[in-house]
Amino acid sequence: MENKLAVIAIGGNSLIADKEHQTVADQYSAICTTAQHIVDLIEGGYSVVVTHGNGPQVGFILRRSEIAHESAGMHSVPLVSCGADTQGAIGYQIQQAMDNEFKKRGMDQSAVTVVTQVEVDKNDQAFVTPTKPIGTFYSEEQMETIKKEHPDWNMVSDAGRGFRRVVASPKPQIIVEKKAINTLIDAGFNVIAVGGGGIPVVKEDDKYVGVDAVIDKDFATSLLAAELNADLLIISTGVPQVALNFNTPEEKKLQNVGLDEIKQYMKEGHFAPGSMLPKIEAVVSFIEKGGKKAIITDPEHIKLAVAGKTGTHIVK
Repeated sequence: MENKLAVIAIGGNSLIADKEHQTVADQYSAICTTAQHIVDLIEGGYSVVVTHGNGPQVGFILRRSEIAHESAGMHSVPLVSCGADTQGAIGYQIQQAMDNEFKKRGMDQSAVTVVTQVEVDKNDQAFVTPTKPIGTFYSEEQMETIKKEHPDWNMVSDAGRGFRRVVASPKPQIIVEKKAINTLIDAGFNVIAVGGGGIPVVKEDDKYVGVDAVIDKDFATSLLAAELNADLLIISTGVPQVALNFNTPEEKKLQNVGLDEIKQYMKEGHFAPGSMLPKIEAVVSFIEKGGKKAIITDPEHIKLAVAGKTGTHIVK
């Protein structure tokens, strides 16, 4: 019998546990724990595609690049290259952790990373009004130099902390390497793909060109899951279940929710923008594109959630 396919997005808490544990070794340790939960799913009969966030890691690369530029005149690293760098580095850690876990359990399985481009529309409204803050804070005094060196950057004042660059967050349209990902799944591999939402590219004269932007990881994961006809989409987050009236005395945890019901809760403003809302929107998009089922839970409850014992399950 052919394995069912699950696409699973792992969030920041799967990579960086807290501010005291941000080194590469710390990140690998966190990934090894998450890999155990992913391998539980594979042991339960699923083929898996793993996606991941990369926000802090991109921030670290940009900061190193800035320091090297200021102190030694090194060339800056474009944001689009930072995305590619993190896909390789984080993908390497996830595939190594998964492969080690397979060996430990005596499973004949393997994981592989695909550096993934995601096409966006160059006319996406997000490019007109960039909103996604990236990189470091600059003082008023530094702004003159920044404007000279990077005339194309959009800078905004950030609540007294200085000036910060903002970039577009366009909606994903096409997973460029979808065919390669599909081929690897068919060949029996577990795939790590669309890291950080994918490397944003646009079509110009029938050629792909990378653009400095940030694609929402959960939206890109949702699109990938729909295009692969996945049986299950899992969005992992910091809580075992989604709740209405979160962190209030009226808090109500959601276990089994229909599409119309979850859309009504969205309309009523139950989910925080920049936190739970994009995850809910991604799940809704997957179900509306023909997806069968989605689960939102934290990494350590994946096995129990798939067994129907916890997590928030969204179906048509």
